[in-house]
Amino acid sequence: MIQAAPPDSQHHGIIGLLPRAAQPYASLARFDRPIGWWLLYWPCAWGVALAGGAARDWPLFGWLLIGAIAMRGAGCVYNDIVDRDLDARVARTASRPLASGAVTLRSAWIWLGLLCAIGLVVLLELPRFAQIVALASLALVAAYPFMKRVTWWPQAWLGLVFSWGALVGWAAVWDMLPRAGYLLWLGGVFWVVGYDTIYALQDREDDALVGIGSSARAMGERVRFGIGACYCAALGFWLIAIWQVRSDWIALVALIPAALHLLWQVASLDPDDGADALAKFRSNRTTGLLVALACLVVGSA
Repeated sequence: MIQAAPPDSQHHGIIGLLPRAAQPYASLARFDRPIGWWLLYWPCAWGVALAGGAARDWPLFGWLLIGAIAMRGAGCVYNDIVDRDLDARVARTASRPLASGAVTLRSAWIWLGLLCAIGLVVLLELPRFAQIVALASLALVAAYPFMKRVTWWPQAWLGLVFSWGALVGWAAVWDMLPRAGYLLWLGGVFWVVGYDTIYALQDREDDALVGIGSSARAMGERVRFGIGACYCAALGFWLIAIWQVRSDWIALVALIPAALHLLWQVASLDPDDGADALAKFRSNRTTGLLVALACLVVGSA
């Protein structure tokens, strides 16, 4: 039996095209929600572009995209394995394949292994130092599903993980990590905290019922201010990273489109409207693209 798609799924556009038996596994890896792998991929692209690798190392963009799709899927499967009992108690996640019983636990582990195998193929295409940097993120990834149980700020931990690609992309081009690479990553951390707080607005009531912490709950009535502060911090770190690469005030202009887009998100956000929160969260695919273009312009100059 095909399970109902979760509210934030694009089920009919993607999953519905697959064979019936494959649909629960694609849903488990969130292939029906491409926004996730876009958000994981963009920091990778930033690192390659700002490091000046767009022309010489352009195949990295393709390999890192494949890796982002596979490893985001693997991360979602692992997260659902850990959270299967909690997911069953939250309205938005109760229809996920493991929580609903559409996929068995054993099958989920096998699917996780296959996705990790694809990630391994991508890893082997990277230079040795970039491989080490990528592998260093695994402990953070493994710990993430447990963070909502022990902290009010699991979004901060997700920020460490989801922006890690900036370090990997830079390391793949330079075979080292200068200060600018770390600054680019730190900007990504605050960006992730901001947009994932927006995403968490959908679950505030359910999270309170089951005792799950989130930055959306921690910020309370000041959530718009908190998101804005995170975005300002992200822009600040990105500006300094760009300045490290090209100490020219004109170079900083490249970030203006991304800054305006983030300002629009905060100014127009309705914290009490779940549909609006989901739309604003998804709009960060555009933010990632705008930052990538800024990095491309500066890194190629």
